Amino acid sequence: MKFLFDMFPVVLFFVTFKWGEKNPATAQSLVSYYFSGIVSGGVTTAELAPILLATALTLVASICQIGYLLIRRKKVDAMLWISFIIIMVFGGATLYFQSEAFIKWKPTVLYWCYFGAFALAQFIFKKNLIQMAMGEQIKLPELIWTRLSYAWMLFFLLMGFVNLYVAFNFSTDTWANFKLLAVVAIMPAFVIIQSLFLAKYMEEPAQ
Repeated sequence: MKFLFDMFPVVLFFVTFKWGEKNPATAQSLVSYYFSGIVSGGVTTAELAPILLATALTLVASICQIGYLLIRRKKVDAMLWISFIIIMVFGGATLYFQSEAFIKWKPTVLYWCYFGAFALAQFIFKKNLIQMAMGEQIKLPELIWTRLSYAWMLFFLLMGFVNLYVAFNFSTDTWANFKLLAVVAIMPAFVIIQSLFLAKYMEEPAQ
């Protein structure tokens, strides 16, 4: 359930962008009517309207997401705060400057922030974030916890580079497909493969 909640803005972006591509004139009208105050010049082109509309609705969804958790007095994970701040900055820049380059950079910045968090914890503070999050549920040798942390660091680092490659060497439509694929397929697949590899090292916690 939490996965679906966290994934909602990404899915909303994808669905809105795809709809906007099929209805560019309507998307242009919606952006001009509802978001003209934050769009430089107040108007946009039909070509840019789909991604601007998708970005604007993602900003609204992210605000609602954080607001819901705060109103319900539920904990907002650090990773969700990081994602929220990045989408506000890069999404806001996308709208104001009417440039899709900013929103295309957003996943890479997010991936590299995660990479930085893991690296900072591992090498500076001598803490393993994966072990801190999962250590009470499963028992693994210390070496395996370290390898697990390195694997996530490498994953986030590479995903950042791959996102940039797709974003600036292929069409925006292809990039939007990849953006969704990364969340609903690539990352879950990485977790599943990793779990299968780690299964032989897992021990039940002592009672």
